[in-house]
Amino acid sequence: MRVFLTVNAYPGSDELPALRSYLEEIAPIPVDACIVADPGVIAMIREVSPEREIHLSTQANTTNWQSALFWQRQGIKRINLARETPLSGIRAVRDKVSAELEVFVHGALCIAYSGRCLLSSVMSGRPANKGECAHPCRWEYALVEQTRPGQYFPIAEDGGGSFIFNSKDLCLLPHLPELVASGVDSLKIEGRMKGSYYVASVVRVYRTALDRYCADPAGYRCDPAWLEELEKVSHRGYTSGFLFGQPGEGDQEYHSRYRRSHQFVGMVEEVLADGRAVVGVRNRMLDNDTVELIGPAMKTATMANSSMP
Repeated sequence: MRVFLTVNAYPGSDELPALRSYLEEIAPIPVDACIVADPGVIAMIREVSPEREIHLSTQANTTNWQSALFWQRQGIKRINLARETPLSGIRAVRDKVSAELEVFVHGALCIAYSGRCLLSSVMSGRPANKGECAHPCRWEYALVEQTRPGQYFPIAEDGGGSFIFNSKDLCLLPHLPELVASGVDSLKIEGRMKGSYYVASVVRVYRTALDRYCADPAGYRCDPAWLEELEKVSHRGYTSGFLFGQPGEGDQEYHSRYRRSHQFVGMVEEVLADGRAVVGVRNRMLDNDTVELIGPAMKTATMANSSMP
């Protein structure tokens, strides 16, 4: 497996000594690439670990071929295009640039420009750019008039309140053929602040779909069972984001509830010689619950949970 190290924060000058110390400490670790956004951080990595491959983070906001070409000339091996880049823009970059291109295909969409949001820092003291986002865009908001402090007026959207920043989650599974044809080299799944069940479930769906397409492009169809699997994990409804143009009001959620049809209850940690499995329990299981077992390549089985005599 390839391992990438994310160093895509935008540090202040006072944070540079600590960053250099960190980079020197991890220099012996043979990660395959660093994912970076800040030019100064790129320069520092090259001073500390000149052999290190560098990938450009989506937080560098690369949305056009001219910017991509600039980064290619700086020796960047892979460019993760901004989530705001439409399919036509991806094709335009591919026509002009030989560096590897990566695009996000699944996961949370930020209300700010490619995740460079300041709401979390201001409202909770947790900087989003440093991986600590508190998701204030998912909170409910009301309106206050300047001469009436403390008197809050609801912004009516529905009976549940007003969620004016709350985007649906990205899901480009139905559009894999178009993405492959556009010339992208890597598909990225947003897994920040997600659990192992979410990551495993989503990755195995996209891995299966991509392998199926590559094996038979002409006969490929998006299997409804794959979409059903994506409905089981915690999400906010799905949208194609900016792939085909600017999102509309249908791409926003008007409540703060997550959708989830299944609960992650455990992980197989060991298989014993007699065939029995040791399961690390992560959630409550009740008698007669139906338990679904998942594995790689969409292997799935179900069984009824019951107490041992």
